[in-house]
Amino acid sequence: MVKKGFTASIIFLGNSLNYGEGFSNFSELKKFARGDGNLYTFGSRQSLRYDIVRLGSERFGWELVETKREGQKGTIQFKIEEKDIAEAIKKYEELDLFGYMITKRAQRGKKKKGNEGEETKDEEKGESLTRSAVVRLSNAISLEPYKNDLEFLSNKGMADRLEDKEKNRNANIANIEFHNSFYTYTITIDLSRVGVIEDNKNVKEVVEKEEKFKRVSELLDVIKFLNRNIRGRCENLSPLFIIGGVYDIVHPFFLGRLQVKGLNQKYYIVKEPIESTLNMQIWNNKKVKDDTYIGAMPGVFENLDEIGSLVPSGVISVDEFFNNVKEKIKDYYEVK
Repeated sequence: MVKKGFTASIIFLGNSLNYGEGFSNFSELKKFARGDGNLYTFGSRQSLRYDIVRLGSERFGWELVETKREGQKGTIQFKIEEKDIAEAIKKYEELDLFGYMITKRAQRGKKKKGNEGEETKDEEKGESLTRSAVVRLSNAISLEPYKNDLEFLSNKGMADRLEDKEKNRNANIANIEFHNSFYTYTITIDLSRVGVIEDNKNVKEVVEKEEKFKRVSELLDVIKFLNRNIRGRCENLSPLFIIGGVYDIVHPFFLGRLQVKGLNQKYYIVKEPIESTLNMQIWNNKKVKDDTYIGAMPGVFENLDEIGSLVPSGVISVDEFFNNVKEKIKDYYEVK
């Protein structure tokens, strides 16, 4: 099958997406520093994967793979045997789309005498069974710097109900880092690898083309209405802005190309990195913009007309974006 890739970079508005370990009564957001002197918070790609699989199960009935622990304190991993891989890929969308690595512990044998009388050990090396991910996610990184905002919390409502009034003075006070910001992440799918298993250079189709399209289509529906449950909140990760399409190569074209700037209490998408990427030539005189759609929700960014002028179809709705790319994917899988 000819290789094709889908990629999309997304901007959404989110609040405090992912916390780290923290200490005492202080919860710290996951964040990193950049050379511009600012701190940026992020939601890890693992957290995005978790919520995509959760919603795939809730909305489309994706069956979750059983897990097991290797040894008493060993690694938790999927409960799949090598001989059952083909059936597992057929049965579980999660394994097909996001891959796996199942390790096997090394077996240590008893000492024995070698040919020349020296002592040797009969040992078996550890092995792993892997499938690289068909769907690749980046971290969701804030587009606005974190400026040490904090949220003060207490358990006053519960403390007020204590019979002992002296004890209710301690209302379990806590501080958590707080960051409301636009975030961006990128999803990239190698469409040619959905529903196939690769053994060295041999490729075996284990899923029908209709099922391949169904899996990718359901995944895109999850992305369109992605959310994240965290600390009593349900964060809406649905796209306010999305750019991408189906291309002749598998590449995250717009990863790291989306920037937002605030001016006079309004937000603008920075045009230059997008324009430069769109005008890049892939091959056969075909440019990135020839296969690119831009979807956006009106009323959020002020310069959508300017951004829309960069692609032939202009800015369309988020719904139209997903409908258009689904049609492209349907054509690729030759589904009627």
